[in-house]
This record gives sequence, C-alpha cells and structure tokens, in this order.
Amino acid sequence: MIQSFYRSLNKDFTLVKGDCIKVLSELDFQFDMIFADPPYFLSNGGISVQSGKQVSVNKGDWDRSQGFEKDNEFNRRWLSVCREHLKENGTIWVSGTYHNIFSVAQMLNELNFRILNCITWAKTNPPPNLSCKFFTHSTEFILWARKNKKIPHYYNYELMKQINGGTQMRDVWQMPAIGRWEKTCGKHPTQKPLPLLARIIQASTKENAWILDPFCGSSTTGIAANLLKRRFLGIDREKEFLEISVKRRKEIDNLVICMNYRERICKFADNNLQQILELHDNTPYFGNDLPIK
Repeated sequence: MIQSFYRSLNKDFTLVKGDCIKVLSELDFQFDMIFADPPYFLSNGGISVQSGKQVSVNKGDWDRSQGFEKDNEFNRRWLSVCREHLKENGTIWVSGTYHNIFSVAQMLNELNFRILNCITWAKTNPPPNLSCKFFTHSTEFILWARKNKKIPHYYNYELMKQINGGTQMRDVWQMPAIGRWEKTCGKHPTQKPLPLLARIIQASTKENAWILDPFCGSSTTGIAANLLKRRFLGIDREKEFLEISVKRRKEIDNLVICMNYRERICKFADNNLQQILELHDNTPYFGNDLPIK
C-alpha cells in the first residue's frame, strides 16, 4: 500500500511524495475531478518582476524544456495515467501558458478527452514587462476537459451564473495573482490563487467529491477543496513544497483563519458561501476512502 507523506485527522487531505506517474500506477482509485498545474517549460534564463524586484524566471530543472518530442511525451504519459484515475463522468483542468498548453491540448485530443473550454485567466495585477519590446504577459490558460465524450459531466451552471451577476459566465476570468495573505506558510514559485481554484472546484464538483492534483506544489488545490468541503490527494516530488502544504493544511484548522480565507474566497465566489458552508471540523467524511496508509 502507498505510504502517505501526510494525512489530516479526518482524512480529507492526503499528500504523497513521489513521481505522479509512478504513484498513480500503484493506486487503485478514481477521482471526481483533477486539477493539474504541470511544468510550463519556461525556465529559459529569462527575467521577471516580483514584489518590485527583478528575479529570474527559472523555477528549477523540473520546469526546463527537454525538447518538443520529449515534452509532448511527458504530457502524454501523465495525462494518460490521470485519465485512468478519473471517473467516467469526471473532468480535468490543466493550467499553462503558450509554452505548454498547445502540447497539452494535443495530448488531450489524442487520448480521447473532450475539451469543454479554454479558460483565459486575465491577471489584474501582472508583473511589468522589463524589456518594453513587446506586450506585457498578463494571462494564463486553463483547459477544461471531460473524460468521456458521451457521458455528461457535472457543471454547476446556476452557481456560476449567480457569481457572474445573473448572466452566463464567460471563459475569460479576471482575477488577481496570489496575494501576501496566501504566502503565510512559505512560497511556491508557481502558486495559484485560492479564489481561482475555488471557482474551478465549485464549477465542476459537488460537496464530498474527491479531487486529485498530480503536481500539487504547495497544495492550493487541496486547501480550496477542504474549505469547500471536498477531499483531496496531492502528489509532488519536492519535500520542500510538501512541507509548505502541511503547514497550510494545519493553518486552516484554526477557525479564525479558516473563516478569513472563506471570506476572501467569497469576493470571487457566490455571496452566499457563508450560508452554504459550515465551520471546518474534523468529522470524518462519509463514503469511500483512499487506499493509502
């Protein structure tokens, strides 16, 4: 049986250290939804701005391109194993930029997923372009696809419409990048904002659903999932990032912090979220559990 790196008391948050392809090949379990933030292949020696300071865009060896064919093969392999662990009516969300998103889209089609949307996340606070020789990079893309072309997926249309002021939500989402309040336990170089993951989770899952993140990093997906009464498995190779994940999960056991985060999510979610959710507790969830120690 697979050994966990960490499990919360009520087993709604599980972390495993390792390569996602290897870990998932040993796991007999299917998830309601997958969110994946795979390598973007953009660690190319460039520079950017962070907190007003010039910084390198290099994230680590895991984010370096290995060439067109190897990058494509990598995307094919992890998407293939994720497909095997997705329920027949399940959906997958994959984030990226032009560096990797076209490869991901190609592999999704080759693996017989049905792409539902390409969400454009338009950042309201992007870093400036230092060279002043081209347009400022201010967007990322998130592909949403379902596993089975013939089996309907879950979409909370009415809630998304409510969040959007009573009109159909479009595929362009204007949201800020992560704020300081999301870095209290440490920093991950590609960390996604909680409001973004909260919207994704609310749009495509019901309460008590199981959510997988095969490149979990500091586990924004898992924190959003738990705040929204979903269950989570995160996989990552880096111990440093998993330790940040553990701190973040323990942080929301503090009811004051938990409610503060929910209030912040409310700014970008429905106004009645407080009424929908009860205070976080350690009551065990009903239903199936992960076959992980």
